[in-house]
Amino acid sequence: MNSGIPLSASSSVRTIRSSKRASCSSWTVAAALSLGLCRASLAQQAPSADGGTTLFQNVRIFDGRNATLSAPSSVLVRGNKIETISAQSIAVDRQADTRVIDGGGRTLMPGLSDVHWHAMLIRSTPAIMLGSDVGYTTLLAGAEATATLMRGFTTVRDMGGPSFSLKRAIDEGVLPGPRIYPSGPMITITGGHGDFRQLTDLPRTIGGMLNRIEQLGGSMIADSPDEVRVRVREQLMQGASQIKLTAGGGVASPFSPLDVSTFTEAELRAAVEAAENWGTYVSTHAYTPVSIQRSIAAGVKVIEHGHLMDDASARLIAEKGVWLSTQPFLELGGAAALGSEQQAQMRQVISGTDKVYALAKKYKIKVAFGTDILFSQALAERQGNSLVDMTRWYTPAEALIMATSTNAELLALSGPRNPYPGKLGVVEEGALADLLLVDGNPLQNIELIKDPAKNFLIIMKDGKIYKNLLVRDK
Repeated sequence: MNSGIPLSASSSVRTIRSSKRASCSSWTVAAALSLGLCRASLAQQAPSADGGTTLFQNVRIFDGRNATLSAPSSVLVRGNKIETISAQSIAVDRQADTRVIDGGGRTLMPGLSDVHWHAMLIRSTPAIMLGSDVGYTTLLAGAEATATLMRGFTTVRDMGGPSFSLKRAIDEGVLPGPRIYPSGPMITITGGHGDFRQLTDLPRTIGGMLNRIEQLGGSMIADSPDEVRVRVREQLMQGASQIKLTAGGGVASPFSPLDVSTFTEAELRAAVEAAENWGTYVSTHAYTPVSIQRSIAAGVKVIEHGHLMDDASARLIAEKGVWLSTQPFLELGGAAALGSEQQAQMRQVISGTDKVYALAKKYKIKVAFGTDILFSQALAERQGNSLVDMTRWYTPAEALIMATSTNAELLALSGPRNPYPGKLGVVEEGALADLLLVDGNPLQNIELIKDPAKNFLIIMKDGKIYKNLLVRDK
C-alpha cells in the first residue's frame, strides 16, 4: 500500500531506519507509527501476556480432539501455556498471582475459532466504510473485537480488511479481543468481488492514485501477474499471515456476478509464488467449479466458500489435499442490507449449502469452520448459532472439534508467518491457554454455545482471564 511519506520526510525516514537497528525509542516508535515504518517487525510479534498462575480444579475436559469428556481433572496454567493436566490434585504455591478455581464438574474446553471473519466489516456497512474516517470504523471494529472474545471466540482468521492496527492493539493489550490472523486487503481484479468503485471512477490508470476502498485497506485491485505480486508483497510486508484473492464473483460487490471467473491462472500462480517465498499460502474466494479448479491448478491451498461446486471439483479438492473453508449459510445474513440483485445472488449461494457439505463428507475433504458474517452487529451476536447450525450435517462433537483443533490445523498453514506460534484449539500440556469454562456439557447439548453470556462462565485467552462469572474463586 502507499506509505503516504512525503519527499520532505526522507531525512526523518533515514533517522528512523538507523535507530530501529538498535532499539525503538519512544520518539522512533511514534514517528514510525505516523510514517508507517517498523510495521512489519511489530506486526509479527506475539502478545507479551503473563496471566500468572491459574489452577482449574474439578473440571471435565473436552480436549478439542476427542468426542468425550475426561474424568474430573485439574489443569494448571502458568503464564500463557497449559503446564500440567492431571486426574490427581496439583499442588501450587499460593503466591499473589496464583488463582485457584473450582470448576464444580463443569466442562473446560478450548476457545473457539472462526476462520472466515472480517473484523473491520461487522459493524460497518459498505456505505459506512466508504464514507467514514478510518478512525471511526476502527473504533467500531474494536468494540466488536471485544464482543467477539466475549462470545468465546478467542481466535479469528481475518479474510479481508484493514485489520493490522486492530490486531496490534489487541496483542499489545490496548483492548480485549481475539487473536487475529490477518490477510490484509482482499486482492481482486477490475470489476471483481471487492471492487467497490463506481462506474464514474473508470478507467483506472495503472500506477495511478488509489481509490477509496484501496486507501482504506479493504481491497486492492491487480490486473496482471506483476500487479498481483506487488499487492501480495505489500500485505506480507505489513504482517499478513496468509493472502486472500477473489478468484470468482461474489455477493456483496456491485459489479461481480457469481458465475464470473476473475484472475487468470498465471495471476493466481504469481500470488502463490510470492506467498510461498514468505513461507505462507493463498486462500481464494471461489464458489464455482471453474474458479475452484483454476485456483487449485495455480497451487492455492485453501478454497473459501465453494457453495456452487460440482462433484468433479470436490473430488479434485480431496485428491490435492486442499482445505475447504466453508460456512453454513442458511439465511440472507448481511445481504439483507444490500440490493435486490445481491440478495438474489445470496439466495443462490444458500441453495448450495446442503450440497457443499454433502460433497465434503462424501470425499472426506478437510473442512474448516467459519461464518463470514458481514455488515450486522446483530448477526455477529449470533456467531455461536452458526456453529450450532453445523449439526445439520455433523454431530455436536464433530462441529466442536472443527471449530477448535481442526481450525487450528488450518491456521498453522501460515508457517513462519504465524503470529502466534504454539498449539491452539486443544487442551493439552504445552498448548496456549485459550480456554472456556462451560456451565454444562456442550458435547451433549451444543445449544449452550448459543448463549455465551450465560453459559461461558470463564473466558481465558493467552493465560489471562477476561471473564469470570463464578461466585466462588479463591
